[in-house]
Amino acid sequence: MDTLEVEGKSIDEAIENACREFKVPREKLNIEILSEGSSGLLGLVGTKKARIRASLMTFEVETEAAKETTEAPPGKPAEEATETGDTAEKARDILTGILSRMGMDFPVTVEETDEAITLNIKGDGSGLLIGKGGQTLDAIQYILNKAVGKTGRDRRMIVLDTEDYRDRRDEYLVTLAEKLGQKVKKTKKPITVNHLSARDRRVIHIALKDDEILTTKSRGEGMYRKIIILPKKKE
Repeated sequence: MDTLEVEGKSIDEAIENACREFKVPREKLNIEILSEGSSGLLGLVGTKKARIRASLMTFEVETEAAKETTEAPPGKPAEEATETGDTAEKARDILTGILSRMGMDFPVTVEETDEAITLNIKGDGSGLLIGKGGQTLDAIQYILNKAVGKTGRDRRMIVLDTEDYRDRRDEYLVTLAEKLGQKVKKTKKPITVNHLSARDRRVIHIALKDDEILTTKSRGEGMYRKIIILPKKKE
C-alpha cells in the first residue's frame, strides 16, 4: 500500500480517512490535493467529494556528518565512532539537506541544553515551513529525530523552530487554555479540544495544572487524541 487516493466530504475528512487507512498520524503522510470538492446547489445538488492522494512519508538524506558517525576508522569499533559523533552538527547537516531538496537554502543555528537540541531556521517569513497548526514543521522535526536516533545514543529531543513560531504558538495555547477554562467554570461543563499534537497538549496541561477548580485529561489514540478541560470532582 504505497499510495492511495481517498475521498471525503472535505479535505480534512479525506485526510482523516487516509490516516485510518495507513494507521499513522497526519505528520507521517505526504498529501496531494486532487480535488477540493464542492457542496453544489443549496448543499444538495451536484455535490462533489474532496479527493486526495496520500502516501507514507519517507526522506532519506545522506550527509558527510552521517557518514562520519556510521563508518568507523581503522581499528575503532563502529559503535564507539557513532557515540563520539556530534549529534547537534549531524542534525543540522541533515536538516540543511532536507531544506536544500525543498529549494529553501536558509541558514540554521543550533542551541543545546541537557534536555534538547534546538535547530532554528533563519527565514521563511511566508510560513511555508510552518504549515497549518505547525504540521509541516512537526513533520520535518519527526524526520530529524528518527534519522539522528538511528545512528547514536544521544537521546536528547531535537526541536525545530523558525521565526520564533514555537514561542508564539505556546502563547496562543496558554491564552486559549485560559479562555476555555473560564468558560468551563461558568458553564460547569467539560470542553474538548481536538487534533492537538503531544507538545500542544502538554502546553495546555501545564497552563491549567495549578488551577484549583479545573483539571485536564487526554483521551483517544494517535492523531485523534484530544484534550478535555473539566471541573475537578469534589471530595
